[in-house]
Formats: sequence, structure tokens, C-alpha cells
Amino acid sequence: MTELSLPGRAYLLACDTRRDRLPDRDRVALLVRAAALTDLVLRGLVADAAGRPVARGAAGTGHLVLDDLLAELAAEPHRKWRAWVRRGARGTLQSLEAQLDAAGVITLRTSRVLGLFPRRRPAVRDAATAAALRDEVASALRSDAPVPADVAALTALAAAAELNAVLPRGERRRHRDRLARLADQAGAAAPALHKVIRELKSARTAYVAAASGGGG
Repeated sequence: MTELSLPGRAYLLACDTRRDRLPDRDRVALLVRAAALTDLVLRGLVADAAGRPVARGAAGTGHLVLDDLLAELAAEPHRKWRAWVRRGARGTLQSLEAQLDAAGVITLRTSRVLGLFPRRRPAVRDAATAAALRDEVASALRSDAPVPADVAALTALAAAAELNAVLPRGERRRHRDRLARLADQAGAAAPALHKVIRELKSARTAYVAAASGGGG
């Protein structure tokens, strides 16, 4: 299997390999976007400047998703981390899926619901790799031993995205201090992702309440 970038690993982490599906695409799109930002930070290509991600160079990474994002950051340095997590997240997800499909990491099946709405279902070609990623993240959370920066970042991002299938809520609460230390290694994109996920959940709750007449 090809070497995976951090957003690629985050994507596999979120996949349901038993059912060949990606639960909650909106949530995963935000996770992937934050993972791409974090990857650039870990590579030394992006740094925090007064609460904003700033590109430190134009050197390419060899990963199209990362290079596209780096170009965006260089062109618009005034946006804050949370705005960059939201901005273009769906497009980044689709671009990543196309690359993973072309690289043979997943087989992406497309169909239409009711003949109208497009649906994408990824089949992970090596389920053992996805399982290993889950084990790696779970071990990083439960252990006090030092872990590589990329593993710390992946764990912090999975927690920020509230991937309950990977890191159950009880586990996240039990190891809150450990998560805080891992998040420090991950950089500013993880807490920004956490805030955006909370906003997404609040918006969904408000929509359901309004749709059911709860607002009146």
C-alpha cells in the first residue's frame, strides 16, 4: 500500500470497513481538512502566526491534497485556523478519495439515492491497515509513553472529530489529560476542529428541533 499522508490515514481511520461506507461525510470532511493542515505543520511548511496558519515555503510535498492546501494558504494568509478547517472541506475530501482510489488504497463506488443524490461508498482494500491505525490510536491514548508527532496528531484529531467508533466518549473523558498533551503536539488545527465539530452538532440539533416544531 502506498505511503499515506496524515489526511489519508485520518480518512482510513474513519472508514467503516465492515460495511464499506464512510459514516457522516460532513464530519469526516472536516477531519480530513484539519489533518491536512496538521500534516503541513508537522512537515515544517506551515506555522501559526497570531492565530492564523501561514505558509513558510512553496516546496511541494508530493501529495496533491497537501500541495493544493499549501497554495491556498499562501494566497490567503489572513484566515484563522477554524475558517481553514471549514473552507473547502468537501472538495478536499473528494480530492483525497480520488487519489486514494487511484493509488489502490480504496475502491470508490458511486451511485445515486432515489436516482438523484450522489452517494460514495469506499471499500478499503487492506482492512488490516485501517485496523492497525485504530489500534495505534487507541494505544497512544491509553499509554503514557511518548509517541511520534504524527501518531499524537492523528489521535488528537480523532478525538476532536469525536470518532466514537475509534475513541469512545468514555475513553476520551477517562484520558482527558493525555489527550491534552497529545493535542499540544498536534498544533492549532486540532482545537479548531473540535470547535467546528461542536458547531456542526449544534446546527444539526437546532435543525432537528425546528423541523419537529420544537422551536415554537
